[in-house]
Amino acid sequence: MVSQTLKYAYFPGCVAQGACRELHLSTQALAQALDIQLIELKKAACCGSGTFKEDSQLLEDTVNARNIALAEELNLPLLTHCSTCQGVIGHVDERLKESQTENPAYLEQVNGLLTKEGCSPYRGSTEVKHLLYALVTDYGWEAVTERVTRKLTGLKCAAFYGCYLLRAQKSMPYDDPYNPEAMENAFRSVGATPIYYRGRTQCCGWPLASYATTQSFQMAGKHIQEAIANGADCLVTPCPLCHLNLDSRQPEVAKVIGEPLGLPVLHLPQLIALALGVSPTELGLERHIVSTKPVLEKLGF
Repeated sequence: MVSQTLKYAYFPGCVAQGACRELHLSTQALAQALDIQLIELKKAACCGSGTFKEDSQLLEDTVNARNIALAEELNLPLLTHCSTCQGVIGHVDERLKESQTENPAYLEQVNGLLTKEGCSPYRGSTEVKHLLYALVTDYGWEAVTERVTRKLTGLKCAAFYGCYLLRAQKSMPYDDPYNPEAMENAFRSVGATPIYYRGRTQCCGWPLASYATTQSFQMAGKHIQEAIANGADCLVTPCPLCHLNLDSRQPEVAKVIGEPLGLPVLHLPQLIALALGVSPTELGLERHIVSTKPVLEKLGF
C-alpha cells in the first residue's frame, strides 16, 4: 500500500512524555523502522483527556482547535498514539467541522479566541488519526509484514483498545466500534496469535481512578483476569492511560481483587517494532512495572 514516504504531524501527548516515556520512544523507533516521517508538534497542548468539557465545552474545543491548527499549518494529518487523545481531539474535529455549516458563529468564536492569542485559526482541512489506524489505512498490514525480521510466532496477545478510541467519535470509518479487528490484525501481521476476551473493548477504569479507586481497580483486575484465563501471554494497548491502570497499577489492582496477576502489558508500537528488529532496550521494555521478561523469553531474546 505504501507508495511514498508517509509524513504526519505527531502529537505525542503528555503521558507518553512523562509516565509512559517508553511509548514516545517506541513510536519514534517504529516510525523509523517503517520509514515514516514524524514532525513533532512541540507547541501542542494537553488535549484535556475529556476533563476540560466538564468546566467548559468551549475550552476543550479551543485548546484542541489550536492543536489541530498546528497540524494544518504543516498541511499534514495529526497523528496520535493515545486512544484518549484520539477520542478527544477527533471528536472536537468532528464537532468543529459540523460547525462550519451548522453553527458558523460558534466556530467564529473559537477562532476569535485563537487569533487573540496569536494562533492560526482552525480550518478543518486535515484529519486526526491514531497510529493504529494510520497503519491500517495508510501503510497496510501486508506492507508491515514485509518488514518483519523476527516473527512473534507463539506469542498470544490480548488487545485492550480503550473506549475513547472506539466510541468517543460519532464516526469510526476504520473499524467496528463494538467488534473491532484492527489490533488483532496487527498481531497477525507480525506473526503473533490474537486472544479474544470480553473486556478488550471495555473501559480500563482509569477515568474512575481519582475518585473511585477500588471500583477502578476492580474493573482493571477483571479484564486482566479474563485475558489470563483465555491464555494471553500479554495485553497490548494503543492507549497510555489504559497502560497506566493495567500495568503501572497492576500490583495495587492485584491487592484489591485479592488475586495474583503478573500479566505484562505492552504498548502497540513496542510489539510491532520488536518484530521489525528493534531491540527491547530501544523500546523501553525495562521501564514497565510488570516485567516483560516472560514475553521476551518466549520470543527468544
